Amino acid sequence: MIPKEKEAEILRLYHAEHWRVNTIARQLGLHHSTVRRVLQQGGVARQALATRASIIDPFLPLILDTLGKYPRLTASRLYAMVRERGYTGSQDHFRHVVAANRPSKPAEAFHRLSTLPGEQAQVDWAHFGEVVVGKARRKLYAFVMVLSWSRHVVVRFFLGASMPYFLRGHVDAFEAFGGVPRVCLYDNLKSAVLERRGDVIRFNPTLLALAAHYRFEARPVAIARGNEKGRVERMIRYLRSSFFEARKWQVVEDLNQHADYWSMTIAAARPWPQDKRRTVAEVFEEERSKLLPLSPDAFVTDERVEVEVGKTPYVRFDLNDYSVPHTYVRRSLVVLASLRTVRVIAGTEVVAEHVRSWDRGGQIETREHIEALVETKRRAARHRNTDRLLHACASSRAFLEHAASRGVNLGSLTKQLIELLNGHGAQELEDALVEALERDRVHIGVVRHVLDHKRAARGLPPPITRHAGTERHAQLVVKPHDLGDYDRMNQEQEDEK
Repeated sequence: MIPKEKEAEILRLYHAEHWRVNTIARQLGLHHSTVRRVLQQGGVARQALATRASIIDPFLPLILDTLGKYPRLTASRLYAMVRERGYTGSQDHFRHVVAANRPSKPAEAFHRLSTLPGEQAQVDWAHFGEVVVGKARRKLYAFVMVLSWSRHVVVRFFLGASMPYFLRGHVDAFEAFGGVPRVCLYDNLKSAVLERRGDVIRFNPTLLALAAHYRFEARPVAIARGNEKGRVERMIRYLRSSFFEARKWQVVEDLNQHADYWSMTIAAARPWPQDKRRTVAEVFEEERSKLLPLSPDAFVTDERVEVEVGKTPYVRFDLNDYSVPHTYVRRSLVVLASLRTVRVIAGTEVVAEHVRSWDRGGQIETREHIEALVETKRRAARHRNTDRLLHACASSRAFLEHAASRGVNLGSLTKQLIELLNGHGAQELEDALVEALERDRVHIGVVRHVLDHKRAARGLPPPITRHAGTERHAQLVVKPHDLGDYDRMNQEQEDEK
């Protein structure tokens, strides 16, 4: 676009001074196509603007006649037609000629749409780029609902545009309005319309459930009729320029608080389009009483996902793992997720509840779940030690029974007997247990004394006992070191003296 003063100067130089197109373009610093456009809009015929003969001139009647019959015929097909008739020019120049001569679509006139107070709201999504949350990159969307009569708007930002966010946007908007419009107007987005063949529409059943709950009509606009929801389209442009540009925020909750304040102050203070003397806020107060009353209970908008628990006690949801009690491994559970919490359900019982993470690859755990698993593993380890001891030494059962009758801690006793089993072997421990039972001296010290006495009688050194604090350490192999090295080091020191 050029200023009106420049257009007037072009027309004056052409008509009054009789300058040619290229002269006007050169002197005014414009492109010659711009000068031609201004002159054509001023009523100058296209033929009168020709500055020099062109090799395409003989083919113009054919081009114009063909475009008149077939206005959507491609330039490449026309080019093939004129090439067959002897045209030798380039295809790029030919495309410019076709574009300049192609009949333009007649301008369509639209009715100015008007609604009654409380009658209609227009709904749409707007994309606002991506947000980095830890290791995750999530898309930021704004759910926008604007009342068609008063132009009052509610905006909710979400890290996605799936059906649970779509439902949550409606519920929040209705609560902010303090009522429900009779009609909600949508574009043909999948959250509203699953399939459409002309006027035959298959609505998303979840949206219909929401509409039944709040008693409003879900209505899609006609195909290729964006003007029917122009109010929300213009509101999205206004939202980008007036609210989002250059705004600093940390988390989506803060951004939504800023959006609420903006809609109640700056957006509400703008003049009402139908009467500039009134503001949107004043008109909205008048429209509020015309809205349908809210349902006493809010529509459930939690996301519901069926999940499988594997070998480890975690469920995978939205790029993260959430812990569950270990008794639910290898089972099917249900995840119910809101914007803040993740609940894991087994039947009607809530077995786990966590704060929702918007990161990815996280492992969100409850301390009780992990401690219960560790304790179960510890008890299982004690049972395994007992089974091993009973299998290795037949007399250990009688030994443990006698010890239990005297109130001895069997867990500690079993652990010590396993250490003796590792150090001395099964046969030596069995003989020591038999001797302790025959003496009626059921005590770990007696068993240890018998073992050491028998090894000393055979001229063997006492074994090195490993005291391992964890099962992982218990698997370590400790090799005894030759103590003669220390004798040699001591002898060398004596020789030096």
